[in-house]
Amino acid sequence: MTERIALYAGSFDPLTNGHLDVLKASLAVADTIYAAIGTHPGKKPLFSFEERVGLIETAAKAEFGSDGARIKVVAFDGLVIDAARKHGASIMIRGLRDGTDLDYEMQMAGMNETMAPELQTVFLPASPSVRTITATLVRQIASMGGDIHPFVPAAVAGSLAAKFAK
Repeated sequence: MTERIALYAGSFDPLTNGHLDVLKASLAVADTIYAAIGTHPGKKPLFSFEERVGLIETAAKAEFGSDGARIKVVAFDGLVIDAARKHGASIMIRGLRDGTDLDYEMQMAGMNETMAPELQTVFLPASPSVRTITATLVRQIASMGGDIHPFVPAAVAGSLAAKFAK
């Protein structure tokens, strides 16, 4: 049987419980998942690429045990379809929180299918408990001293507290 390789792209700045929810569902769909961190020279993320890699790896191990090793963290700076091809993925994972996400993701899937018909986009709905979580809101809450523990893994909560304590 051929190995099923998936790519799940995002900024993961920071990794949230919503991202973990999608990664958990991805483990049922693929043998190997590449969590592909988009890097853009014009954008200044809160966490460096290296920090995000560490947080994803730590959270995946804590949340998924030995299955966490099936998640590989990589960077990409161009088209997501090129990153998928580079890593041998035939599946592109996209998480959906609501209808707004669906509309946008359907447009992206259509464009990606035109450019890379060999790649199959798989939409994974977020669990109800994490549907409202966005990395942007988590950063805003953390920057104002709010409790972000319900929204992120413990390692991320600690790292966010350290970032905003400075």
